[in-house]
Parts: sequence; C-alpha cells; structure tokens
Amino acid sequence: MEKSEDTEFCFPHLLNASCVKSKRPQYETTLTYILVLSISLLTVTLNLLVIISISHFKQLHTPSNLLLLSLAVSDFIVGLLMLFQIELIDGCWLLGDIMCSLYLYLVYIITAASLGTMVLISVDRYVAICYPLHYSTKVTQQKVKIFISLCWLFSVMYQGMNVKDNLQQPGRFNSCFGECIIAFNCIARITDLVVSFIVPITVIVVLYVRVFVVAVSQAHAVRSHIAVVSLAPRSLKVTAKRSELKAARTLGVLIGVFLMCLLPYYCISLSGNDKIFETPAAAVVIYFYYFNSCINPAIYAFFYSWFRKSVKLIVTLKILQPDSCEVNMQ
Repeated sequence: MEKSEDTEFCFPHLLNASCVKSKRPQYETTLTYILVLSISLLTVTLNLLVIISISHFKQLHTPSNLLLLSLAVSDFIVGLLMLFQIELIDGCWLLGDIMCSLYLYLVYIITAASLGTMVLISVDRYVAICYPLHYSTKVTQQKVKIFISLCWLFSVMYQGMNVKDNLQQPGRFNSCFGECIIAFNCIARITDLVVSFIVPITVIVVLYVRVFVVAVSQAHAVRSHIAVVSLAPRSLKVTAKRSELKAARTLGVLIGVFLMCLLPYYCISLSGNDKIFETPAAAVVIYFYYFNSCINPAIYAFFYSWFRKSVKLIVTLKILQPDSCEVNMQ
C-alpha cells in the first residue's frame, strides 16, 4: 500500500513496520472518544447499582435475580472493556501484544458468559411458566449458583482453547505493529459458530416460543376468569400468575434486545475477516453490542420497582444504615 508524505503511523519510529492510523476529521475522533467514554462510565455505574442491589438486599436473593446478577457482572466488565476499545478508535493498539491477547480473550469470555446466562434465564422462565407448581423445587438458589458457576467456567475454558495459540505467542497474527487481531482456522470458526451461537440461540428461541404460547393461554384464562384447580384462593392464584407473566415479559424484552445487539456482532466476528477491529463498520457493530450492556439496567429500571427503590436507597446512602439489607423491596 502506498503511503503519502502526510501518512501518520501508530509507531512513527518503526516506519514501514508500523500500522497506519485511520484518517478521520479531528472533531469526529473527539466526539467518538467522548461518546465511548460516556457510555463506558454509564454502563459501569448502572450495572454496579444492579450488583449492589441484588447482593445487598436479602429479599432480592431469588433464583431469577441471581441470573440477573450474573448478567450485570458481565455487563459491568463490558463497561470497563470499552475503555480499552478507545485505543482502537484511530485504528491503533498501543498497549502491546500481550494486553491485546488478554483483552480479546476477555471479550470472548464475556460474550460466551452473557449468552450462557441468557440461556439460563430462558430455562428459568420456561420452568416458572410451564411448570409453576414444581418451580420452587426444581429451581433453587443453590442450583442456580452452581449453573452460573459452570457457565462462567465453561466460557473461560472453551474460549481459552480457541485463543490458546494467540495467548502462547501474542501478536502472531499481526501484519504490522499496532494491530490487535486473532485469527481462527475454518474448523475453529465452524465449531464456535455451532457451540457459541447456533445452539444457545436455538435453545433461547425454542424455550421462549413455548413460554410465549403458555403465557398467552394463561393470560386468556385470567381475563376469562377461568378457575384452575389449586389449593390456594383464586385471588392469590391470579396474582401469582400476573407476577410470573410480568417477569416473563420483562425478561423477554431483555433477551430480545440482547439478541438484536448480538446478531450483527457475531455475524461480523464469524465472517472470516481477521481485521475486524480495523473497519469502521465493524467498530460501529461492536459499539452497538457494547451499548446493550448499558441498556439492560435501563430495562430493569423501567420494569422493576425493586430496582428503582434500591437505587434511591443507595444514592441516599440509606444502604449504610443497620439492617438495611432487611428492607422490604416490594
């Protein structure tokens, strides 16, 4: 590639061995820095509020909320990773090959863990809606904690196998100094496509289609005042149904938004383009995926009264009062 006299290099002292900086107007670069930094700080702050809320208040220690906690942890890390993404705005990675390998490895871990958590959320809602009488025995806090741990452990081990060559020899796939890429062979791409994308997405869609069908039939039954055989009074039963249906709708929105943000990212990452981080279009898709981690807490705030109440308690520092963990969050 020809380089003009005004060409800027990532590492000027390396001349032809250095990658070339992306050419864009200064105002555009400045606005991008400000936007990415703002979204990063907002993502970290909002998800930290979710983590503190669910961790501190005992009434929120439910199986469903533990899954939300796992998702909030991954979103919190995404917010931190966005700070490193700033390094790539001008097409240059200046932190070295080792940091690049660790950064991309962590990105893949978080992506896999988030998708795995979404699968667990779908399973949780499937059992709650389709088998309500057995939910309390089938889905317990202890079981959920075990599955969350296995989800993260699998993500770490599986992605470690995928990027082991790059971890053993950082920068081996770079064509110049300043690149930050990881290359996969054809077999690895197909395997990752099936294991990390097709299978979990299929499970999520199938389970939520089933949940949707059952939820619609239950909602119709409630509206028609059709009594269902139960030892509990009908008023209590209807309230329970509405609660479960609301949770299903909320988590359905959460999963729907997640999939919309994930699909473009995964399509590009599996396209075979090893220089994914260098193209402007790919960067937009990556930022769009990262922005999902900022949207999730906003969904909680819109649908969950307990989150709005917990935020007020945290912001006003009432969370520091004795026995604040026992506060009624309903």
